[in-house]
Amino acid sequence: MTFQIHALPAEPFEPLFRLSDGELAARKARRMIVSEHPGTPCRVSLADAEIGDTVILLNHQYLPTQSPYAASHAIYVREGVPSAEPAPGEVPAVLRTRLISVRAFDVTDMMIHADAVPGTALEEMLEEGLSLRGAAYIHLHYAKAGCYAAKVTKA
Repeated sequence: MTFQIHALPAEPFEPLFRLSDGELAARKARRMIVSEHPGTPCRVSLADAEIGDTVILLNHQYLPTQSPYAASHAIYVREGVPSAEPAPGEVPAVLRTRLISVRAFDVTDMMIHADAVPGTALEEMLEEGLSLRGAAYIHLHYAKAGCYAAKVTKA
């Protein structure tokens, strides 16, 4: 078995870049210009934004469910980037270079396993997590900040 990492689609976030700062604030979002690299991981491109890039920091509901694990958290999205499409079994550098929280869920969106690993160990952890009895998908989070990073399914 192998895994597939999924970036967020770009389209739902594109209109945010046309809003004023006041309109963004009303949506609990902020426009920012990146001043450090690495440090601003885009959930659409699955890459760290470059210095000078415009990003929107917003709250994103990444697990819209009736499960007790329904969740949202802050994410960054970059302006004008396409949604990343990693190959099956590929771990993007933005994940490989950080400590990652790995959370496996079943089809009812109940967490069945959780761990934290260096990004360099993700391939093995994802294979193991998706092979757990009842595992339907995995969510990855940047462990230090707790922010959602990406969804993983069986390829």
